[in-house]
Amino acid sequence: MLTSMSLKKPYRPFPSFLFCFFVFLYPIHQAKAANFIYASCSPSKFQPGTPFQTNLISLLTSVAAVASHSQATAYNSFATGTDSASPPGAAVYGLYQCQNDLKADECSACVQSAVGQLNLACPDSYAASLQRDGCFVRYSNENFLGRADTSLVYRKCSSSTSNEEEFFRRRDEVLADLQTGAGFRVSSSGTVQGCAQCIGDLSSADCTACLAQAVEQLKNSCGSATSTDVYLAQCYAKYWTSGYYSRCTAADPNGGNGKTIALVVGILVGVALFMVFLSSITKGCKSPHLPSPIFIPWISVPN
Repeated sequence: MLTSMSLKKPYRPFPSFLFCFFVFLYPIHQAKAANFIYASCSPSKFQPGTPFQTNLISLLTSVAAVASHSQATAYNSFATGTDSASPPGAAVYGLYQCQNDLKADECSACVQSAVGQLNLACPDSYAASLQRDGCFVRYSNENFLGRADTSLVYRKCSSSTSNEEEFFRRRDEVLADLQTGAGFRVSSSGTVQGCAQCIGDLSSADCTACLAQAVEQLKNSCGSATSTDVYLAQCYAKYWTSGYYSRCTAADPNGGNGKTIALVVGILVGVALFMVFLSSITKGCKSPHLPSPIFIPWISVPN
């Protein structure tokens, strides 16, 4: 039994061909707010054809379907295989979240694209998450929903600034402001801008604690970096100087390895998704093994 935990209206899973169509084709022409940031896959793998795989397909199909609904919220959580009739080990929990300033069609395109990339990046993984610039998708065989987790998942630091005294003052003002709000928040001071967001099911206290941990990581790990991104398991915080990112939801670093990796991933994913889509036409998208031609900095999901 599938449960959507934040929408009252139930949604039926898409047929497999429609799932393939929306996941692999639609995002190609709606790439706004969709730069790849990281993917995280558990080392443990499930066997194809098991009840867990059936429930995972159902859950991810519903994630893509709910996100495409015009009345969908920026955050939704799901659970399937949790009823007493399901065999042990078949339960799957998942969620998606978009930045609150995304339009509905941008959120939908980002989530659907993330689901497609997650299948490519983490085939047969019991737990996986994928962050794009604007949305986040995660699933696991363990119930992580609503549970506080401040473990570090991804961190990126740019080169240092030369105007340290003024920069530190402006940066600290932005970071202090980001910690005062729950959910999604944008702040700026002089030439320094930033944004932060917590997963939608966190309590206000847990969100504040998570953001405090993220800000501490920003300050201690990256020093006087011109821009820094820190993603913890259930929140993120980032700052940058004017001109480094065009806007919070369409981050595109000017130079550095991040831009190169994003460009290479984008090209490879485009080719891979096109091949998978062609294959799905003849195979009905039933093959449990999807090609994974993407170079991604893997980080294990905490057990």
